[in-house]
Amino acid sequence: MKKKTLSELIQELRENEHIANWHEIEPQEARTRPMPESVDPRIKDALGKRGIAELYTHQSSAYEAVRKGENMVAVTPTASGKTLCYNLPVLQQIADDDSSRALYLFPTKALAQDQKSELNEIIQEMGIDIKSYTYDGDTSPAIRQLVRKAGHIVITNPDMLHSAILPHHTKWVSLFENLKFIVIDELHTYRGVFGSHVANVIRRLKRICAFYGSSPVFICTSATIANPRELAEHLTGSPMRLIDDNGAPRGRKHFVFYNPPVVNQALNIRRSATVEVNNLAKEFLKNKIQTIIFARSRVRVEIILSHIQELVKKEIGPKSIRGYRGGYLPNQRREIEKGLRSGDILGVVSTNALELGVDIGQLQVCVMTGYPGSIASSWQQAGRAGRRHGESLIVMVAGSTPVDQYMVHNPDYFFERSPEAARINPENLIILVDHLKCAAYELPFKEHEEYGPLDVADIMEYLVEERVLHKNADTFYWANQSFPASGISLRSASQENVVIVDQSDVANVRIIGEMDRFSAMTLLHDEAIYLHEGVQFQVEKLDWDHKKAYVREVDVEYYTDANLAINLKVLEIDKTKERRAGSLHFGDVTVNAIPTIFKKIKMSTFENIGSGPIHLPEEELHTSSAWIEIRQVDDDIGAKTLEQLLLGIAHVLKHIVPVLAMCDRNDIHVVPQIKAAHTQLPTIFVYDHYPGGIGLADEVYKRFDEVRDAALNMISGCPCKDGCPSCIGTEMEGSDLKRRSLRLLERL
Repeated sequence: MKKKTLSELIQELRENEHIANWHEIEPQEARTRPMPESVDPRIKDALGKRGIAELYTHQSSAYEAVRKGENMVAVTPTASGKTLCYNLPVLQQIADDDSSRALYLFPTKALAQDQKSELNEIIQEMGIDIKSYTYDGDTSPAIRQLVRKAGHIVITNPDMLHSAILPHHTKWVSLFENLKFIVIDELHTYRGVFGSHVANVIRRLKRICAFYGSSPVFICTSATIANPRELAEHLTGSPMRLIDDNGAPRGRKHFVFYNPPVVNQALNIRRSATVEVNNLAKEFLKNKIQTIIFARSRVRVEIILSHIQELVKKEIGPKSIRGYRGGYLPNQRREIEKGLRSGDILGVVSTNALELGVDIGQLQVCVMTGYPGSIASSWQQAGRAGRRHGESLIVMVAGSTPVDQYMVHNPDYFFERSPEAARINPENLIILVDHLKCAAYELPFKEHEEYGPLDVADIMEYLVEERVLHKNADTFYWANQSFPASGISLRSASQENVVIVDQSDVANVRIIGEMDRFSAMTLLHDEAIYLHEGVQFQVEKLDWDHKKAYVREVDVEYYTDANLAINLKVLEIDKTKERRAGSLHFGDVTVNAIPTIFKKIKMSTFENIGSGPIHLPEEELHTSSAWIEIRQVDDDIGAKTLEQLLLGIAHVLKHIVPVLAMCDRNDIHVVPQIKAAHTQLPTIFVYDHYPGGIGLADEVYKRFDEVRDAALNMISGCPCKDGCPSCIGTEMEGSDLKRRSLRLLERL
């Protein structure tokens, strides 16, 4: 049988009736500049051996900016050579002055390892004695000593910087005295709670640098987001120069939205995206076309992988298709990356672990199982396909979820909007106080010393009263026995965390994560299905008093969703905007929540297949919220219909808000109330699910019109007659709910 080319397969796909949108991106020639004269001949030779004789425009601009001592953030698509934006100026500086040091921060250990091997290859070819080491939880004690004394380039992650390097800065004197550069790669991953913590870690880092007399330049790189310069400045507290003149070449790209056929007309449920992905991928792989398939979870990765290996084992053999996800051992991952670069491996099924800049060369086709959750993530995944000069194809296969269907019916929203803005709030009081304790432990604080842009004297006085600090003349000293950094996780905002213990393997019981108490009530109750890096775990026991959840790995076709009985009180209104049918507010609220029951929901059809009670005490949360009060409702709407109406609109907002605010679905909660306690009016609250808030509700307040328009589009674009699980979540015969929801939203 003759193999088809990618062009022939693209032509065949164009005739497929399930294609919802076809978007073409024109090819682009490389734009280059000559290698700067100041670059050391040994570096030029080493790059020459890798086929790099000139620099792309963005690499050249980055080099010039850093040589002038400017902080900069480079924003270009996946696989456009961002690594050279920082490696070149850093290597040049060390070649000029052997005492210079650089600190590289990567969000994950795997990425740090990947970058280290690439950097070490260049250093070897240069023949200059430059030592680069990774410093993470896996680094052996003997090597740790060496890194501290002699590492020119120290590669680590924010968690390690926070808990192991900054508190022990006296062991790192040679690094901090000579630190010339701080490199922050994959900047767009630092958002929400994690980004707010990391901004505080960087304030502490700058404080220690100043103590040792160094003032390093920040070099940041990011995938495409709406506000890269703002995020970089917010995160580092330093002014930034934006470099976005991408000079890397690209071939023609086809970006296709594929909507599976409807199998249940009444409920508007479509055939499973996983089945469609299997069939599409099989066609490409049979014809020996290198393909990457993205799935949302580890379980999905394994399901798709076994299906595809079965489908094509006669044609190409199962070994040429591999899975890739967190949890694989480093040498296994290296082997897969190498096989992809050399072409020995034809297909890879991956979680978003391959979204970040791990080098796997360039594949020809990318298939996504469902919308990845943000426009920025989608472009990251799409960037994995596309040889420098050849044609490439990206297919996004939609699921039945409201967000997937919204994207398919509103392709302009996807292609014409800039990707989302990433938000952080380093001034969140709970996060701030935690890091001030760490900072005081590291170095005593002077009375009017600024911490970032803040005067924190009041907080310091409070910590003296709490006997955490001790004040002598005009200086605050650490006065406690404890080691503050050990109790603070950068991934969560409250101290009282529930630790998640995996006991699937009795011989190897391990802690796989932690979660703040408030979230644990709904996500870690007995019998809950908890997803960790895509693996499903069932909670066997939640020990509330000792803050431990014991879980075991399972493989089930459902997820759990808990009902919270919520009592929400408005404490203070900070901002208000009047609307035709109501008013929009932003302010502080207190949320008292008690979980009541949980439901088991089938993944493919969203049917309710079982439920059970939850027995936990009430929890209280102080946070910030945006809310819309509805003053005018049609006269003929009864209480039952009004309740359904509010629930339906809240259901839509629950899906829309995380997309617009670029956050996880659990970071923000939407609660409708038929009679709000403070006004007795029908009200919908959107609040941050973290103590003190992290700026998400504020974002909803500022961009409410955008949120409302997206909700209108989602409901009106749904092909159902009067509401379904893909739009307002429910269907009430003859209630006219869908039309009423649209009418109410329009008047807001």
